[in-house]
Amino acid sequence: MTFKKTTLAAVMALMAMGMARADITIGVVQPLTGPASGLGIPVKNGIAIWPKTIAGETLKVVVLDDATDPTTGVKDAQRLVTEDKVDVIVGSSATPVAIPMADVTAEAGTPQLSTAPAGLPPGKDKWFFRLPQSNDVMAFAVVAHMKKQNVKTVGFLGYTDAYGELWLKALTAEAAKNGIKIVATERFARADTSVTGQVLKLTSANPDAILIVASGSGAGMPQKAVMERGYKGKVYQTHAAATQDLMRTAGKDAEGTFVVSGPATVAEQLPDSHPSKAAAVAFVQGYEKAYGPGSRNQFAGHAADALTVLEKAVPVALKKAKPGTPEFRAALRDAFEGMGRTVLAHGVLNWTAQDHWGYTTETGVMLKVVNGAFKVEQ
Repeated sequence: MTFKKTTLAAVMALMAMGMARADITIGVVQPLTGPASGLGIPVKNGIAIWPKTIAGETLKVVVLDDATDPTTGVKDAQRLVTEDKVDVIVGSSATPVAIPMADVTAEAGTPQLSTAPAGLPPGKDKWFFRLPQSNDVMAFAVVAHMKKQNVKTVGFLGYTDAYGELWLKALTAEAAKNGIKIVATERFARADTSVTGQVLKLTSANPDAILIVASGSGAGMPQKAVMERGYKGKVYQTHAAATQDLMRTAGKDAEGTFVVSGPATVAEQLPDSHPSKAAAVAFVQGYEKAYGPGSRNQFAGHAADALTVLEKAVPVALKKAKPGTPEFRAALRDAFEGMGRTVLAHGVLNWTAQDHWGYTTETGVMLKVVNGAFKVEQ
């Protein structure tokens, strides 16, 4: 009798533990401090307004700050896969952080939904899926717009890190296809406080346009430097600068700048025929209800899109395994690759086993800063 009571008590205790444990654990690694905090904070805020369940399974969300530092990001990822045993990691939004995190998630067999457009060597992204559009897709939109503007020569001013390097590669390839010549290339570090020397060299080459490759609040400094030198050509910025931080940090010097973006930030301006309009409007309404008018940005949109992806993939993975197991994580990865055409706030995605970027060249939307706000270029 005593043995039966003891056994029953143990079973009840185990049941209680099971009921208390979250069913799906989401790890979030974002730059909440440091130079890229303007990218990571909106992602964290967007995830904070997710529903509490997906497919009937309770979510537990663990948020860590990578401080825009690759070493910290790797430590965060290691903690999430070893201690928290997360089912998926969302992050980072800083490309130099997201890339080394991929080694951790690959070794652990944990899917990583990167909110940075991070490139990895072929075969290294088995567990790594990107929510931002590729630089190639965005360079297509930038160069197409340059061509319409009769731009023949362009100067490049970009980060020295992976984000800058990938953009230079994408621009070089797309410009060559369209007969546009890159006449000057200058680089700077994310932590630099001045690019005066680089801008002097660029403007002396007198290009028809300058592409600035920077992100978040870091995009304002080079923007001001270019304009303060009296540059009269066209200035372009990338999708990592498609936030209000550009206008906040560059002020009137941002006026007239062209910024390539996904469709999420300009939901109301999209034509009704745009496939992402409904998803983009839903994102904007939900986010700005929580954080106020004008609070939307590119990276908050990635948080909404991560939810859409999980809501489609989780029910498929649940048919194969239980959350918290290696089998579930593998099933979730497989579900990402097999989910087919998926309409997001940021475009139409179709991940496959061969393509973990997935967006088409129709995705990029060109914006222009007019009176301190983004307007869709027609």
